[in-house]
Amino acid sequence: MKHLLSAADLSRAEAVHVLDAAAEMAATQSREIKKLPTLRGRTVVNLFFEDSTRTRISFETAAKRLSADVINFSAKGSSVSKGESLKDTALTLQAMGADAVVVRHQASGAPHLLAHAGWLDAAVVNAGDGTHEHPTQALLDAFTLRRHLAGDPSLGATSGLGADLDGLHVAVVGDVLHSRVARSNVALLTTLGAHVTLVAPPTLVPVGVERWPCEVSYDLDATLADGKPDAVMMLRVQRERMSSAGGGFFPSPLEYSRAYGLDGRRLATLPEHTIVMHPGPMNRGLEISAEAADSPRAVIVEQVANGVAVRMAVLYLLLAGQSDAPTTARPQEAHA
Repeated sequence: MKHLLSAADLSRAEAVHVLDAAAEMAATQSREIKKLPTLRGRTVVNLFFEDSTRTRISFETAAKRLSADVINFSAKGSSVSKGESLKDTALTLQAMGADAVVVRHQASGAPHLLAHAGWLDAAVVNAGDGTHEHPTQALLDAFTLRRHLAGDPSLGATSGLGADLDGLHVAVVGDVLHSRVARSNVALLTTLGAHVTLVAPPTLVPVGVERWPCEVSYDLDATLADGKPDAVMMLRVQRERMSSAGGGFFPSPLEYSRAYGLDGRRLATLPEHTIVMHPGPMNRGLEISAEAADSPRAVIVEQVANGVAVRMAVLYLLLAGQSDAPTTARPQEAHA
């Protein structure tokens, strides 16, 4: 694996391999000393053209836990704001000797261009491009699903090693139109064997969705009652991508919440084992109520923690180039 640009690029075996590596990484994070020497001497650049505190900090933490040197590059206040092109930025990073570039960009396809234009030799990780994809978010969601529904969380991070998501039903609810998380999750979860149902108002469903490998529903209550999903993933309503409050995509926040919000009443109708997910940040009271977000079946905070382990695994597999996940057999490395 040279780059990670799309969740659709991963085969089932490759996806399981990344999840297994993430499980091994997560196991090391319960130790007193969490830092590993695996990427010592390597340089990881976080190249963010869009604001994203959560994802940037997660990648930064992951790289530092692997002992890599980290450079955080923000478009605001940089030469990009003065008109520097993506090509010139890439050439600068190449000259600095970057080994991996984690890129978030407002234009769909920017990471693919960066990886294949010949401007730099570094591994490129897509941390979100436009409304296209966010593959590491899909991987951490799959990791969370596998840990709870294909393994036993009480047995530790490595529970469920080697398992896929065959037979699970995941409902992805909300602003699918603007969501790169939804696109990546549909691709990865179906690759891993899960059945995915997208639930959204017709105005927030993308053109061409009938070609996606999933079902589409416009009725949340019917999906929860008839589909009995194993997981409900609520998507953030991306009001910043709409022209005004609602932007004509739905009548009002109250109407949206009534039709497509996960509240206590809908939570009570779910099977006992069903977990509640959200990629964050949440609009409490809009797509999810405080009662649902803070319920014992919500794994939203755990998703954040799992994100660090998954991104450690991705950076490790891209830069270390080894076929086996590291460290649990070599605990002395944690103290090096």
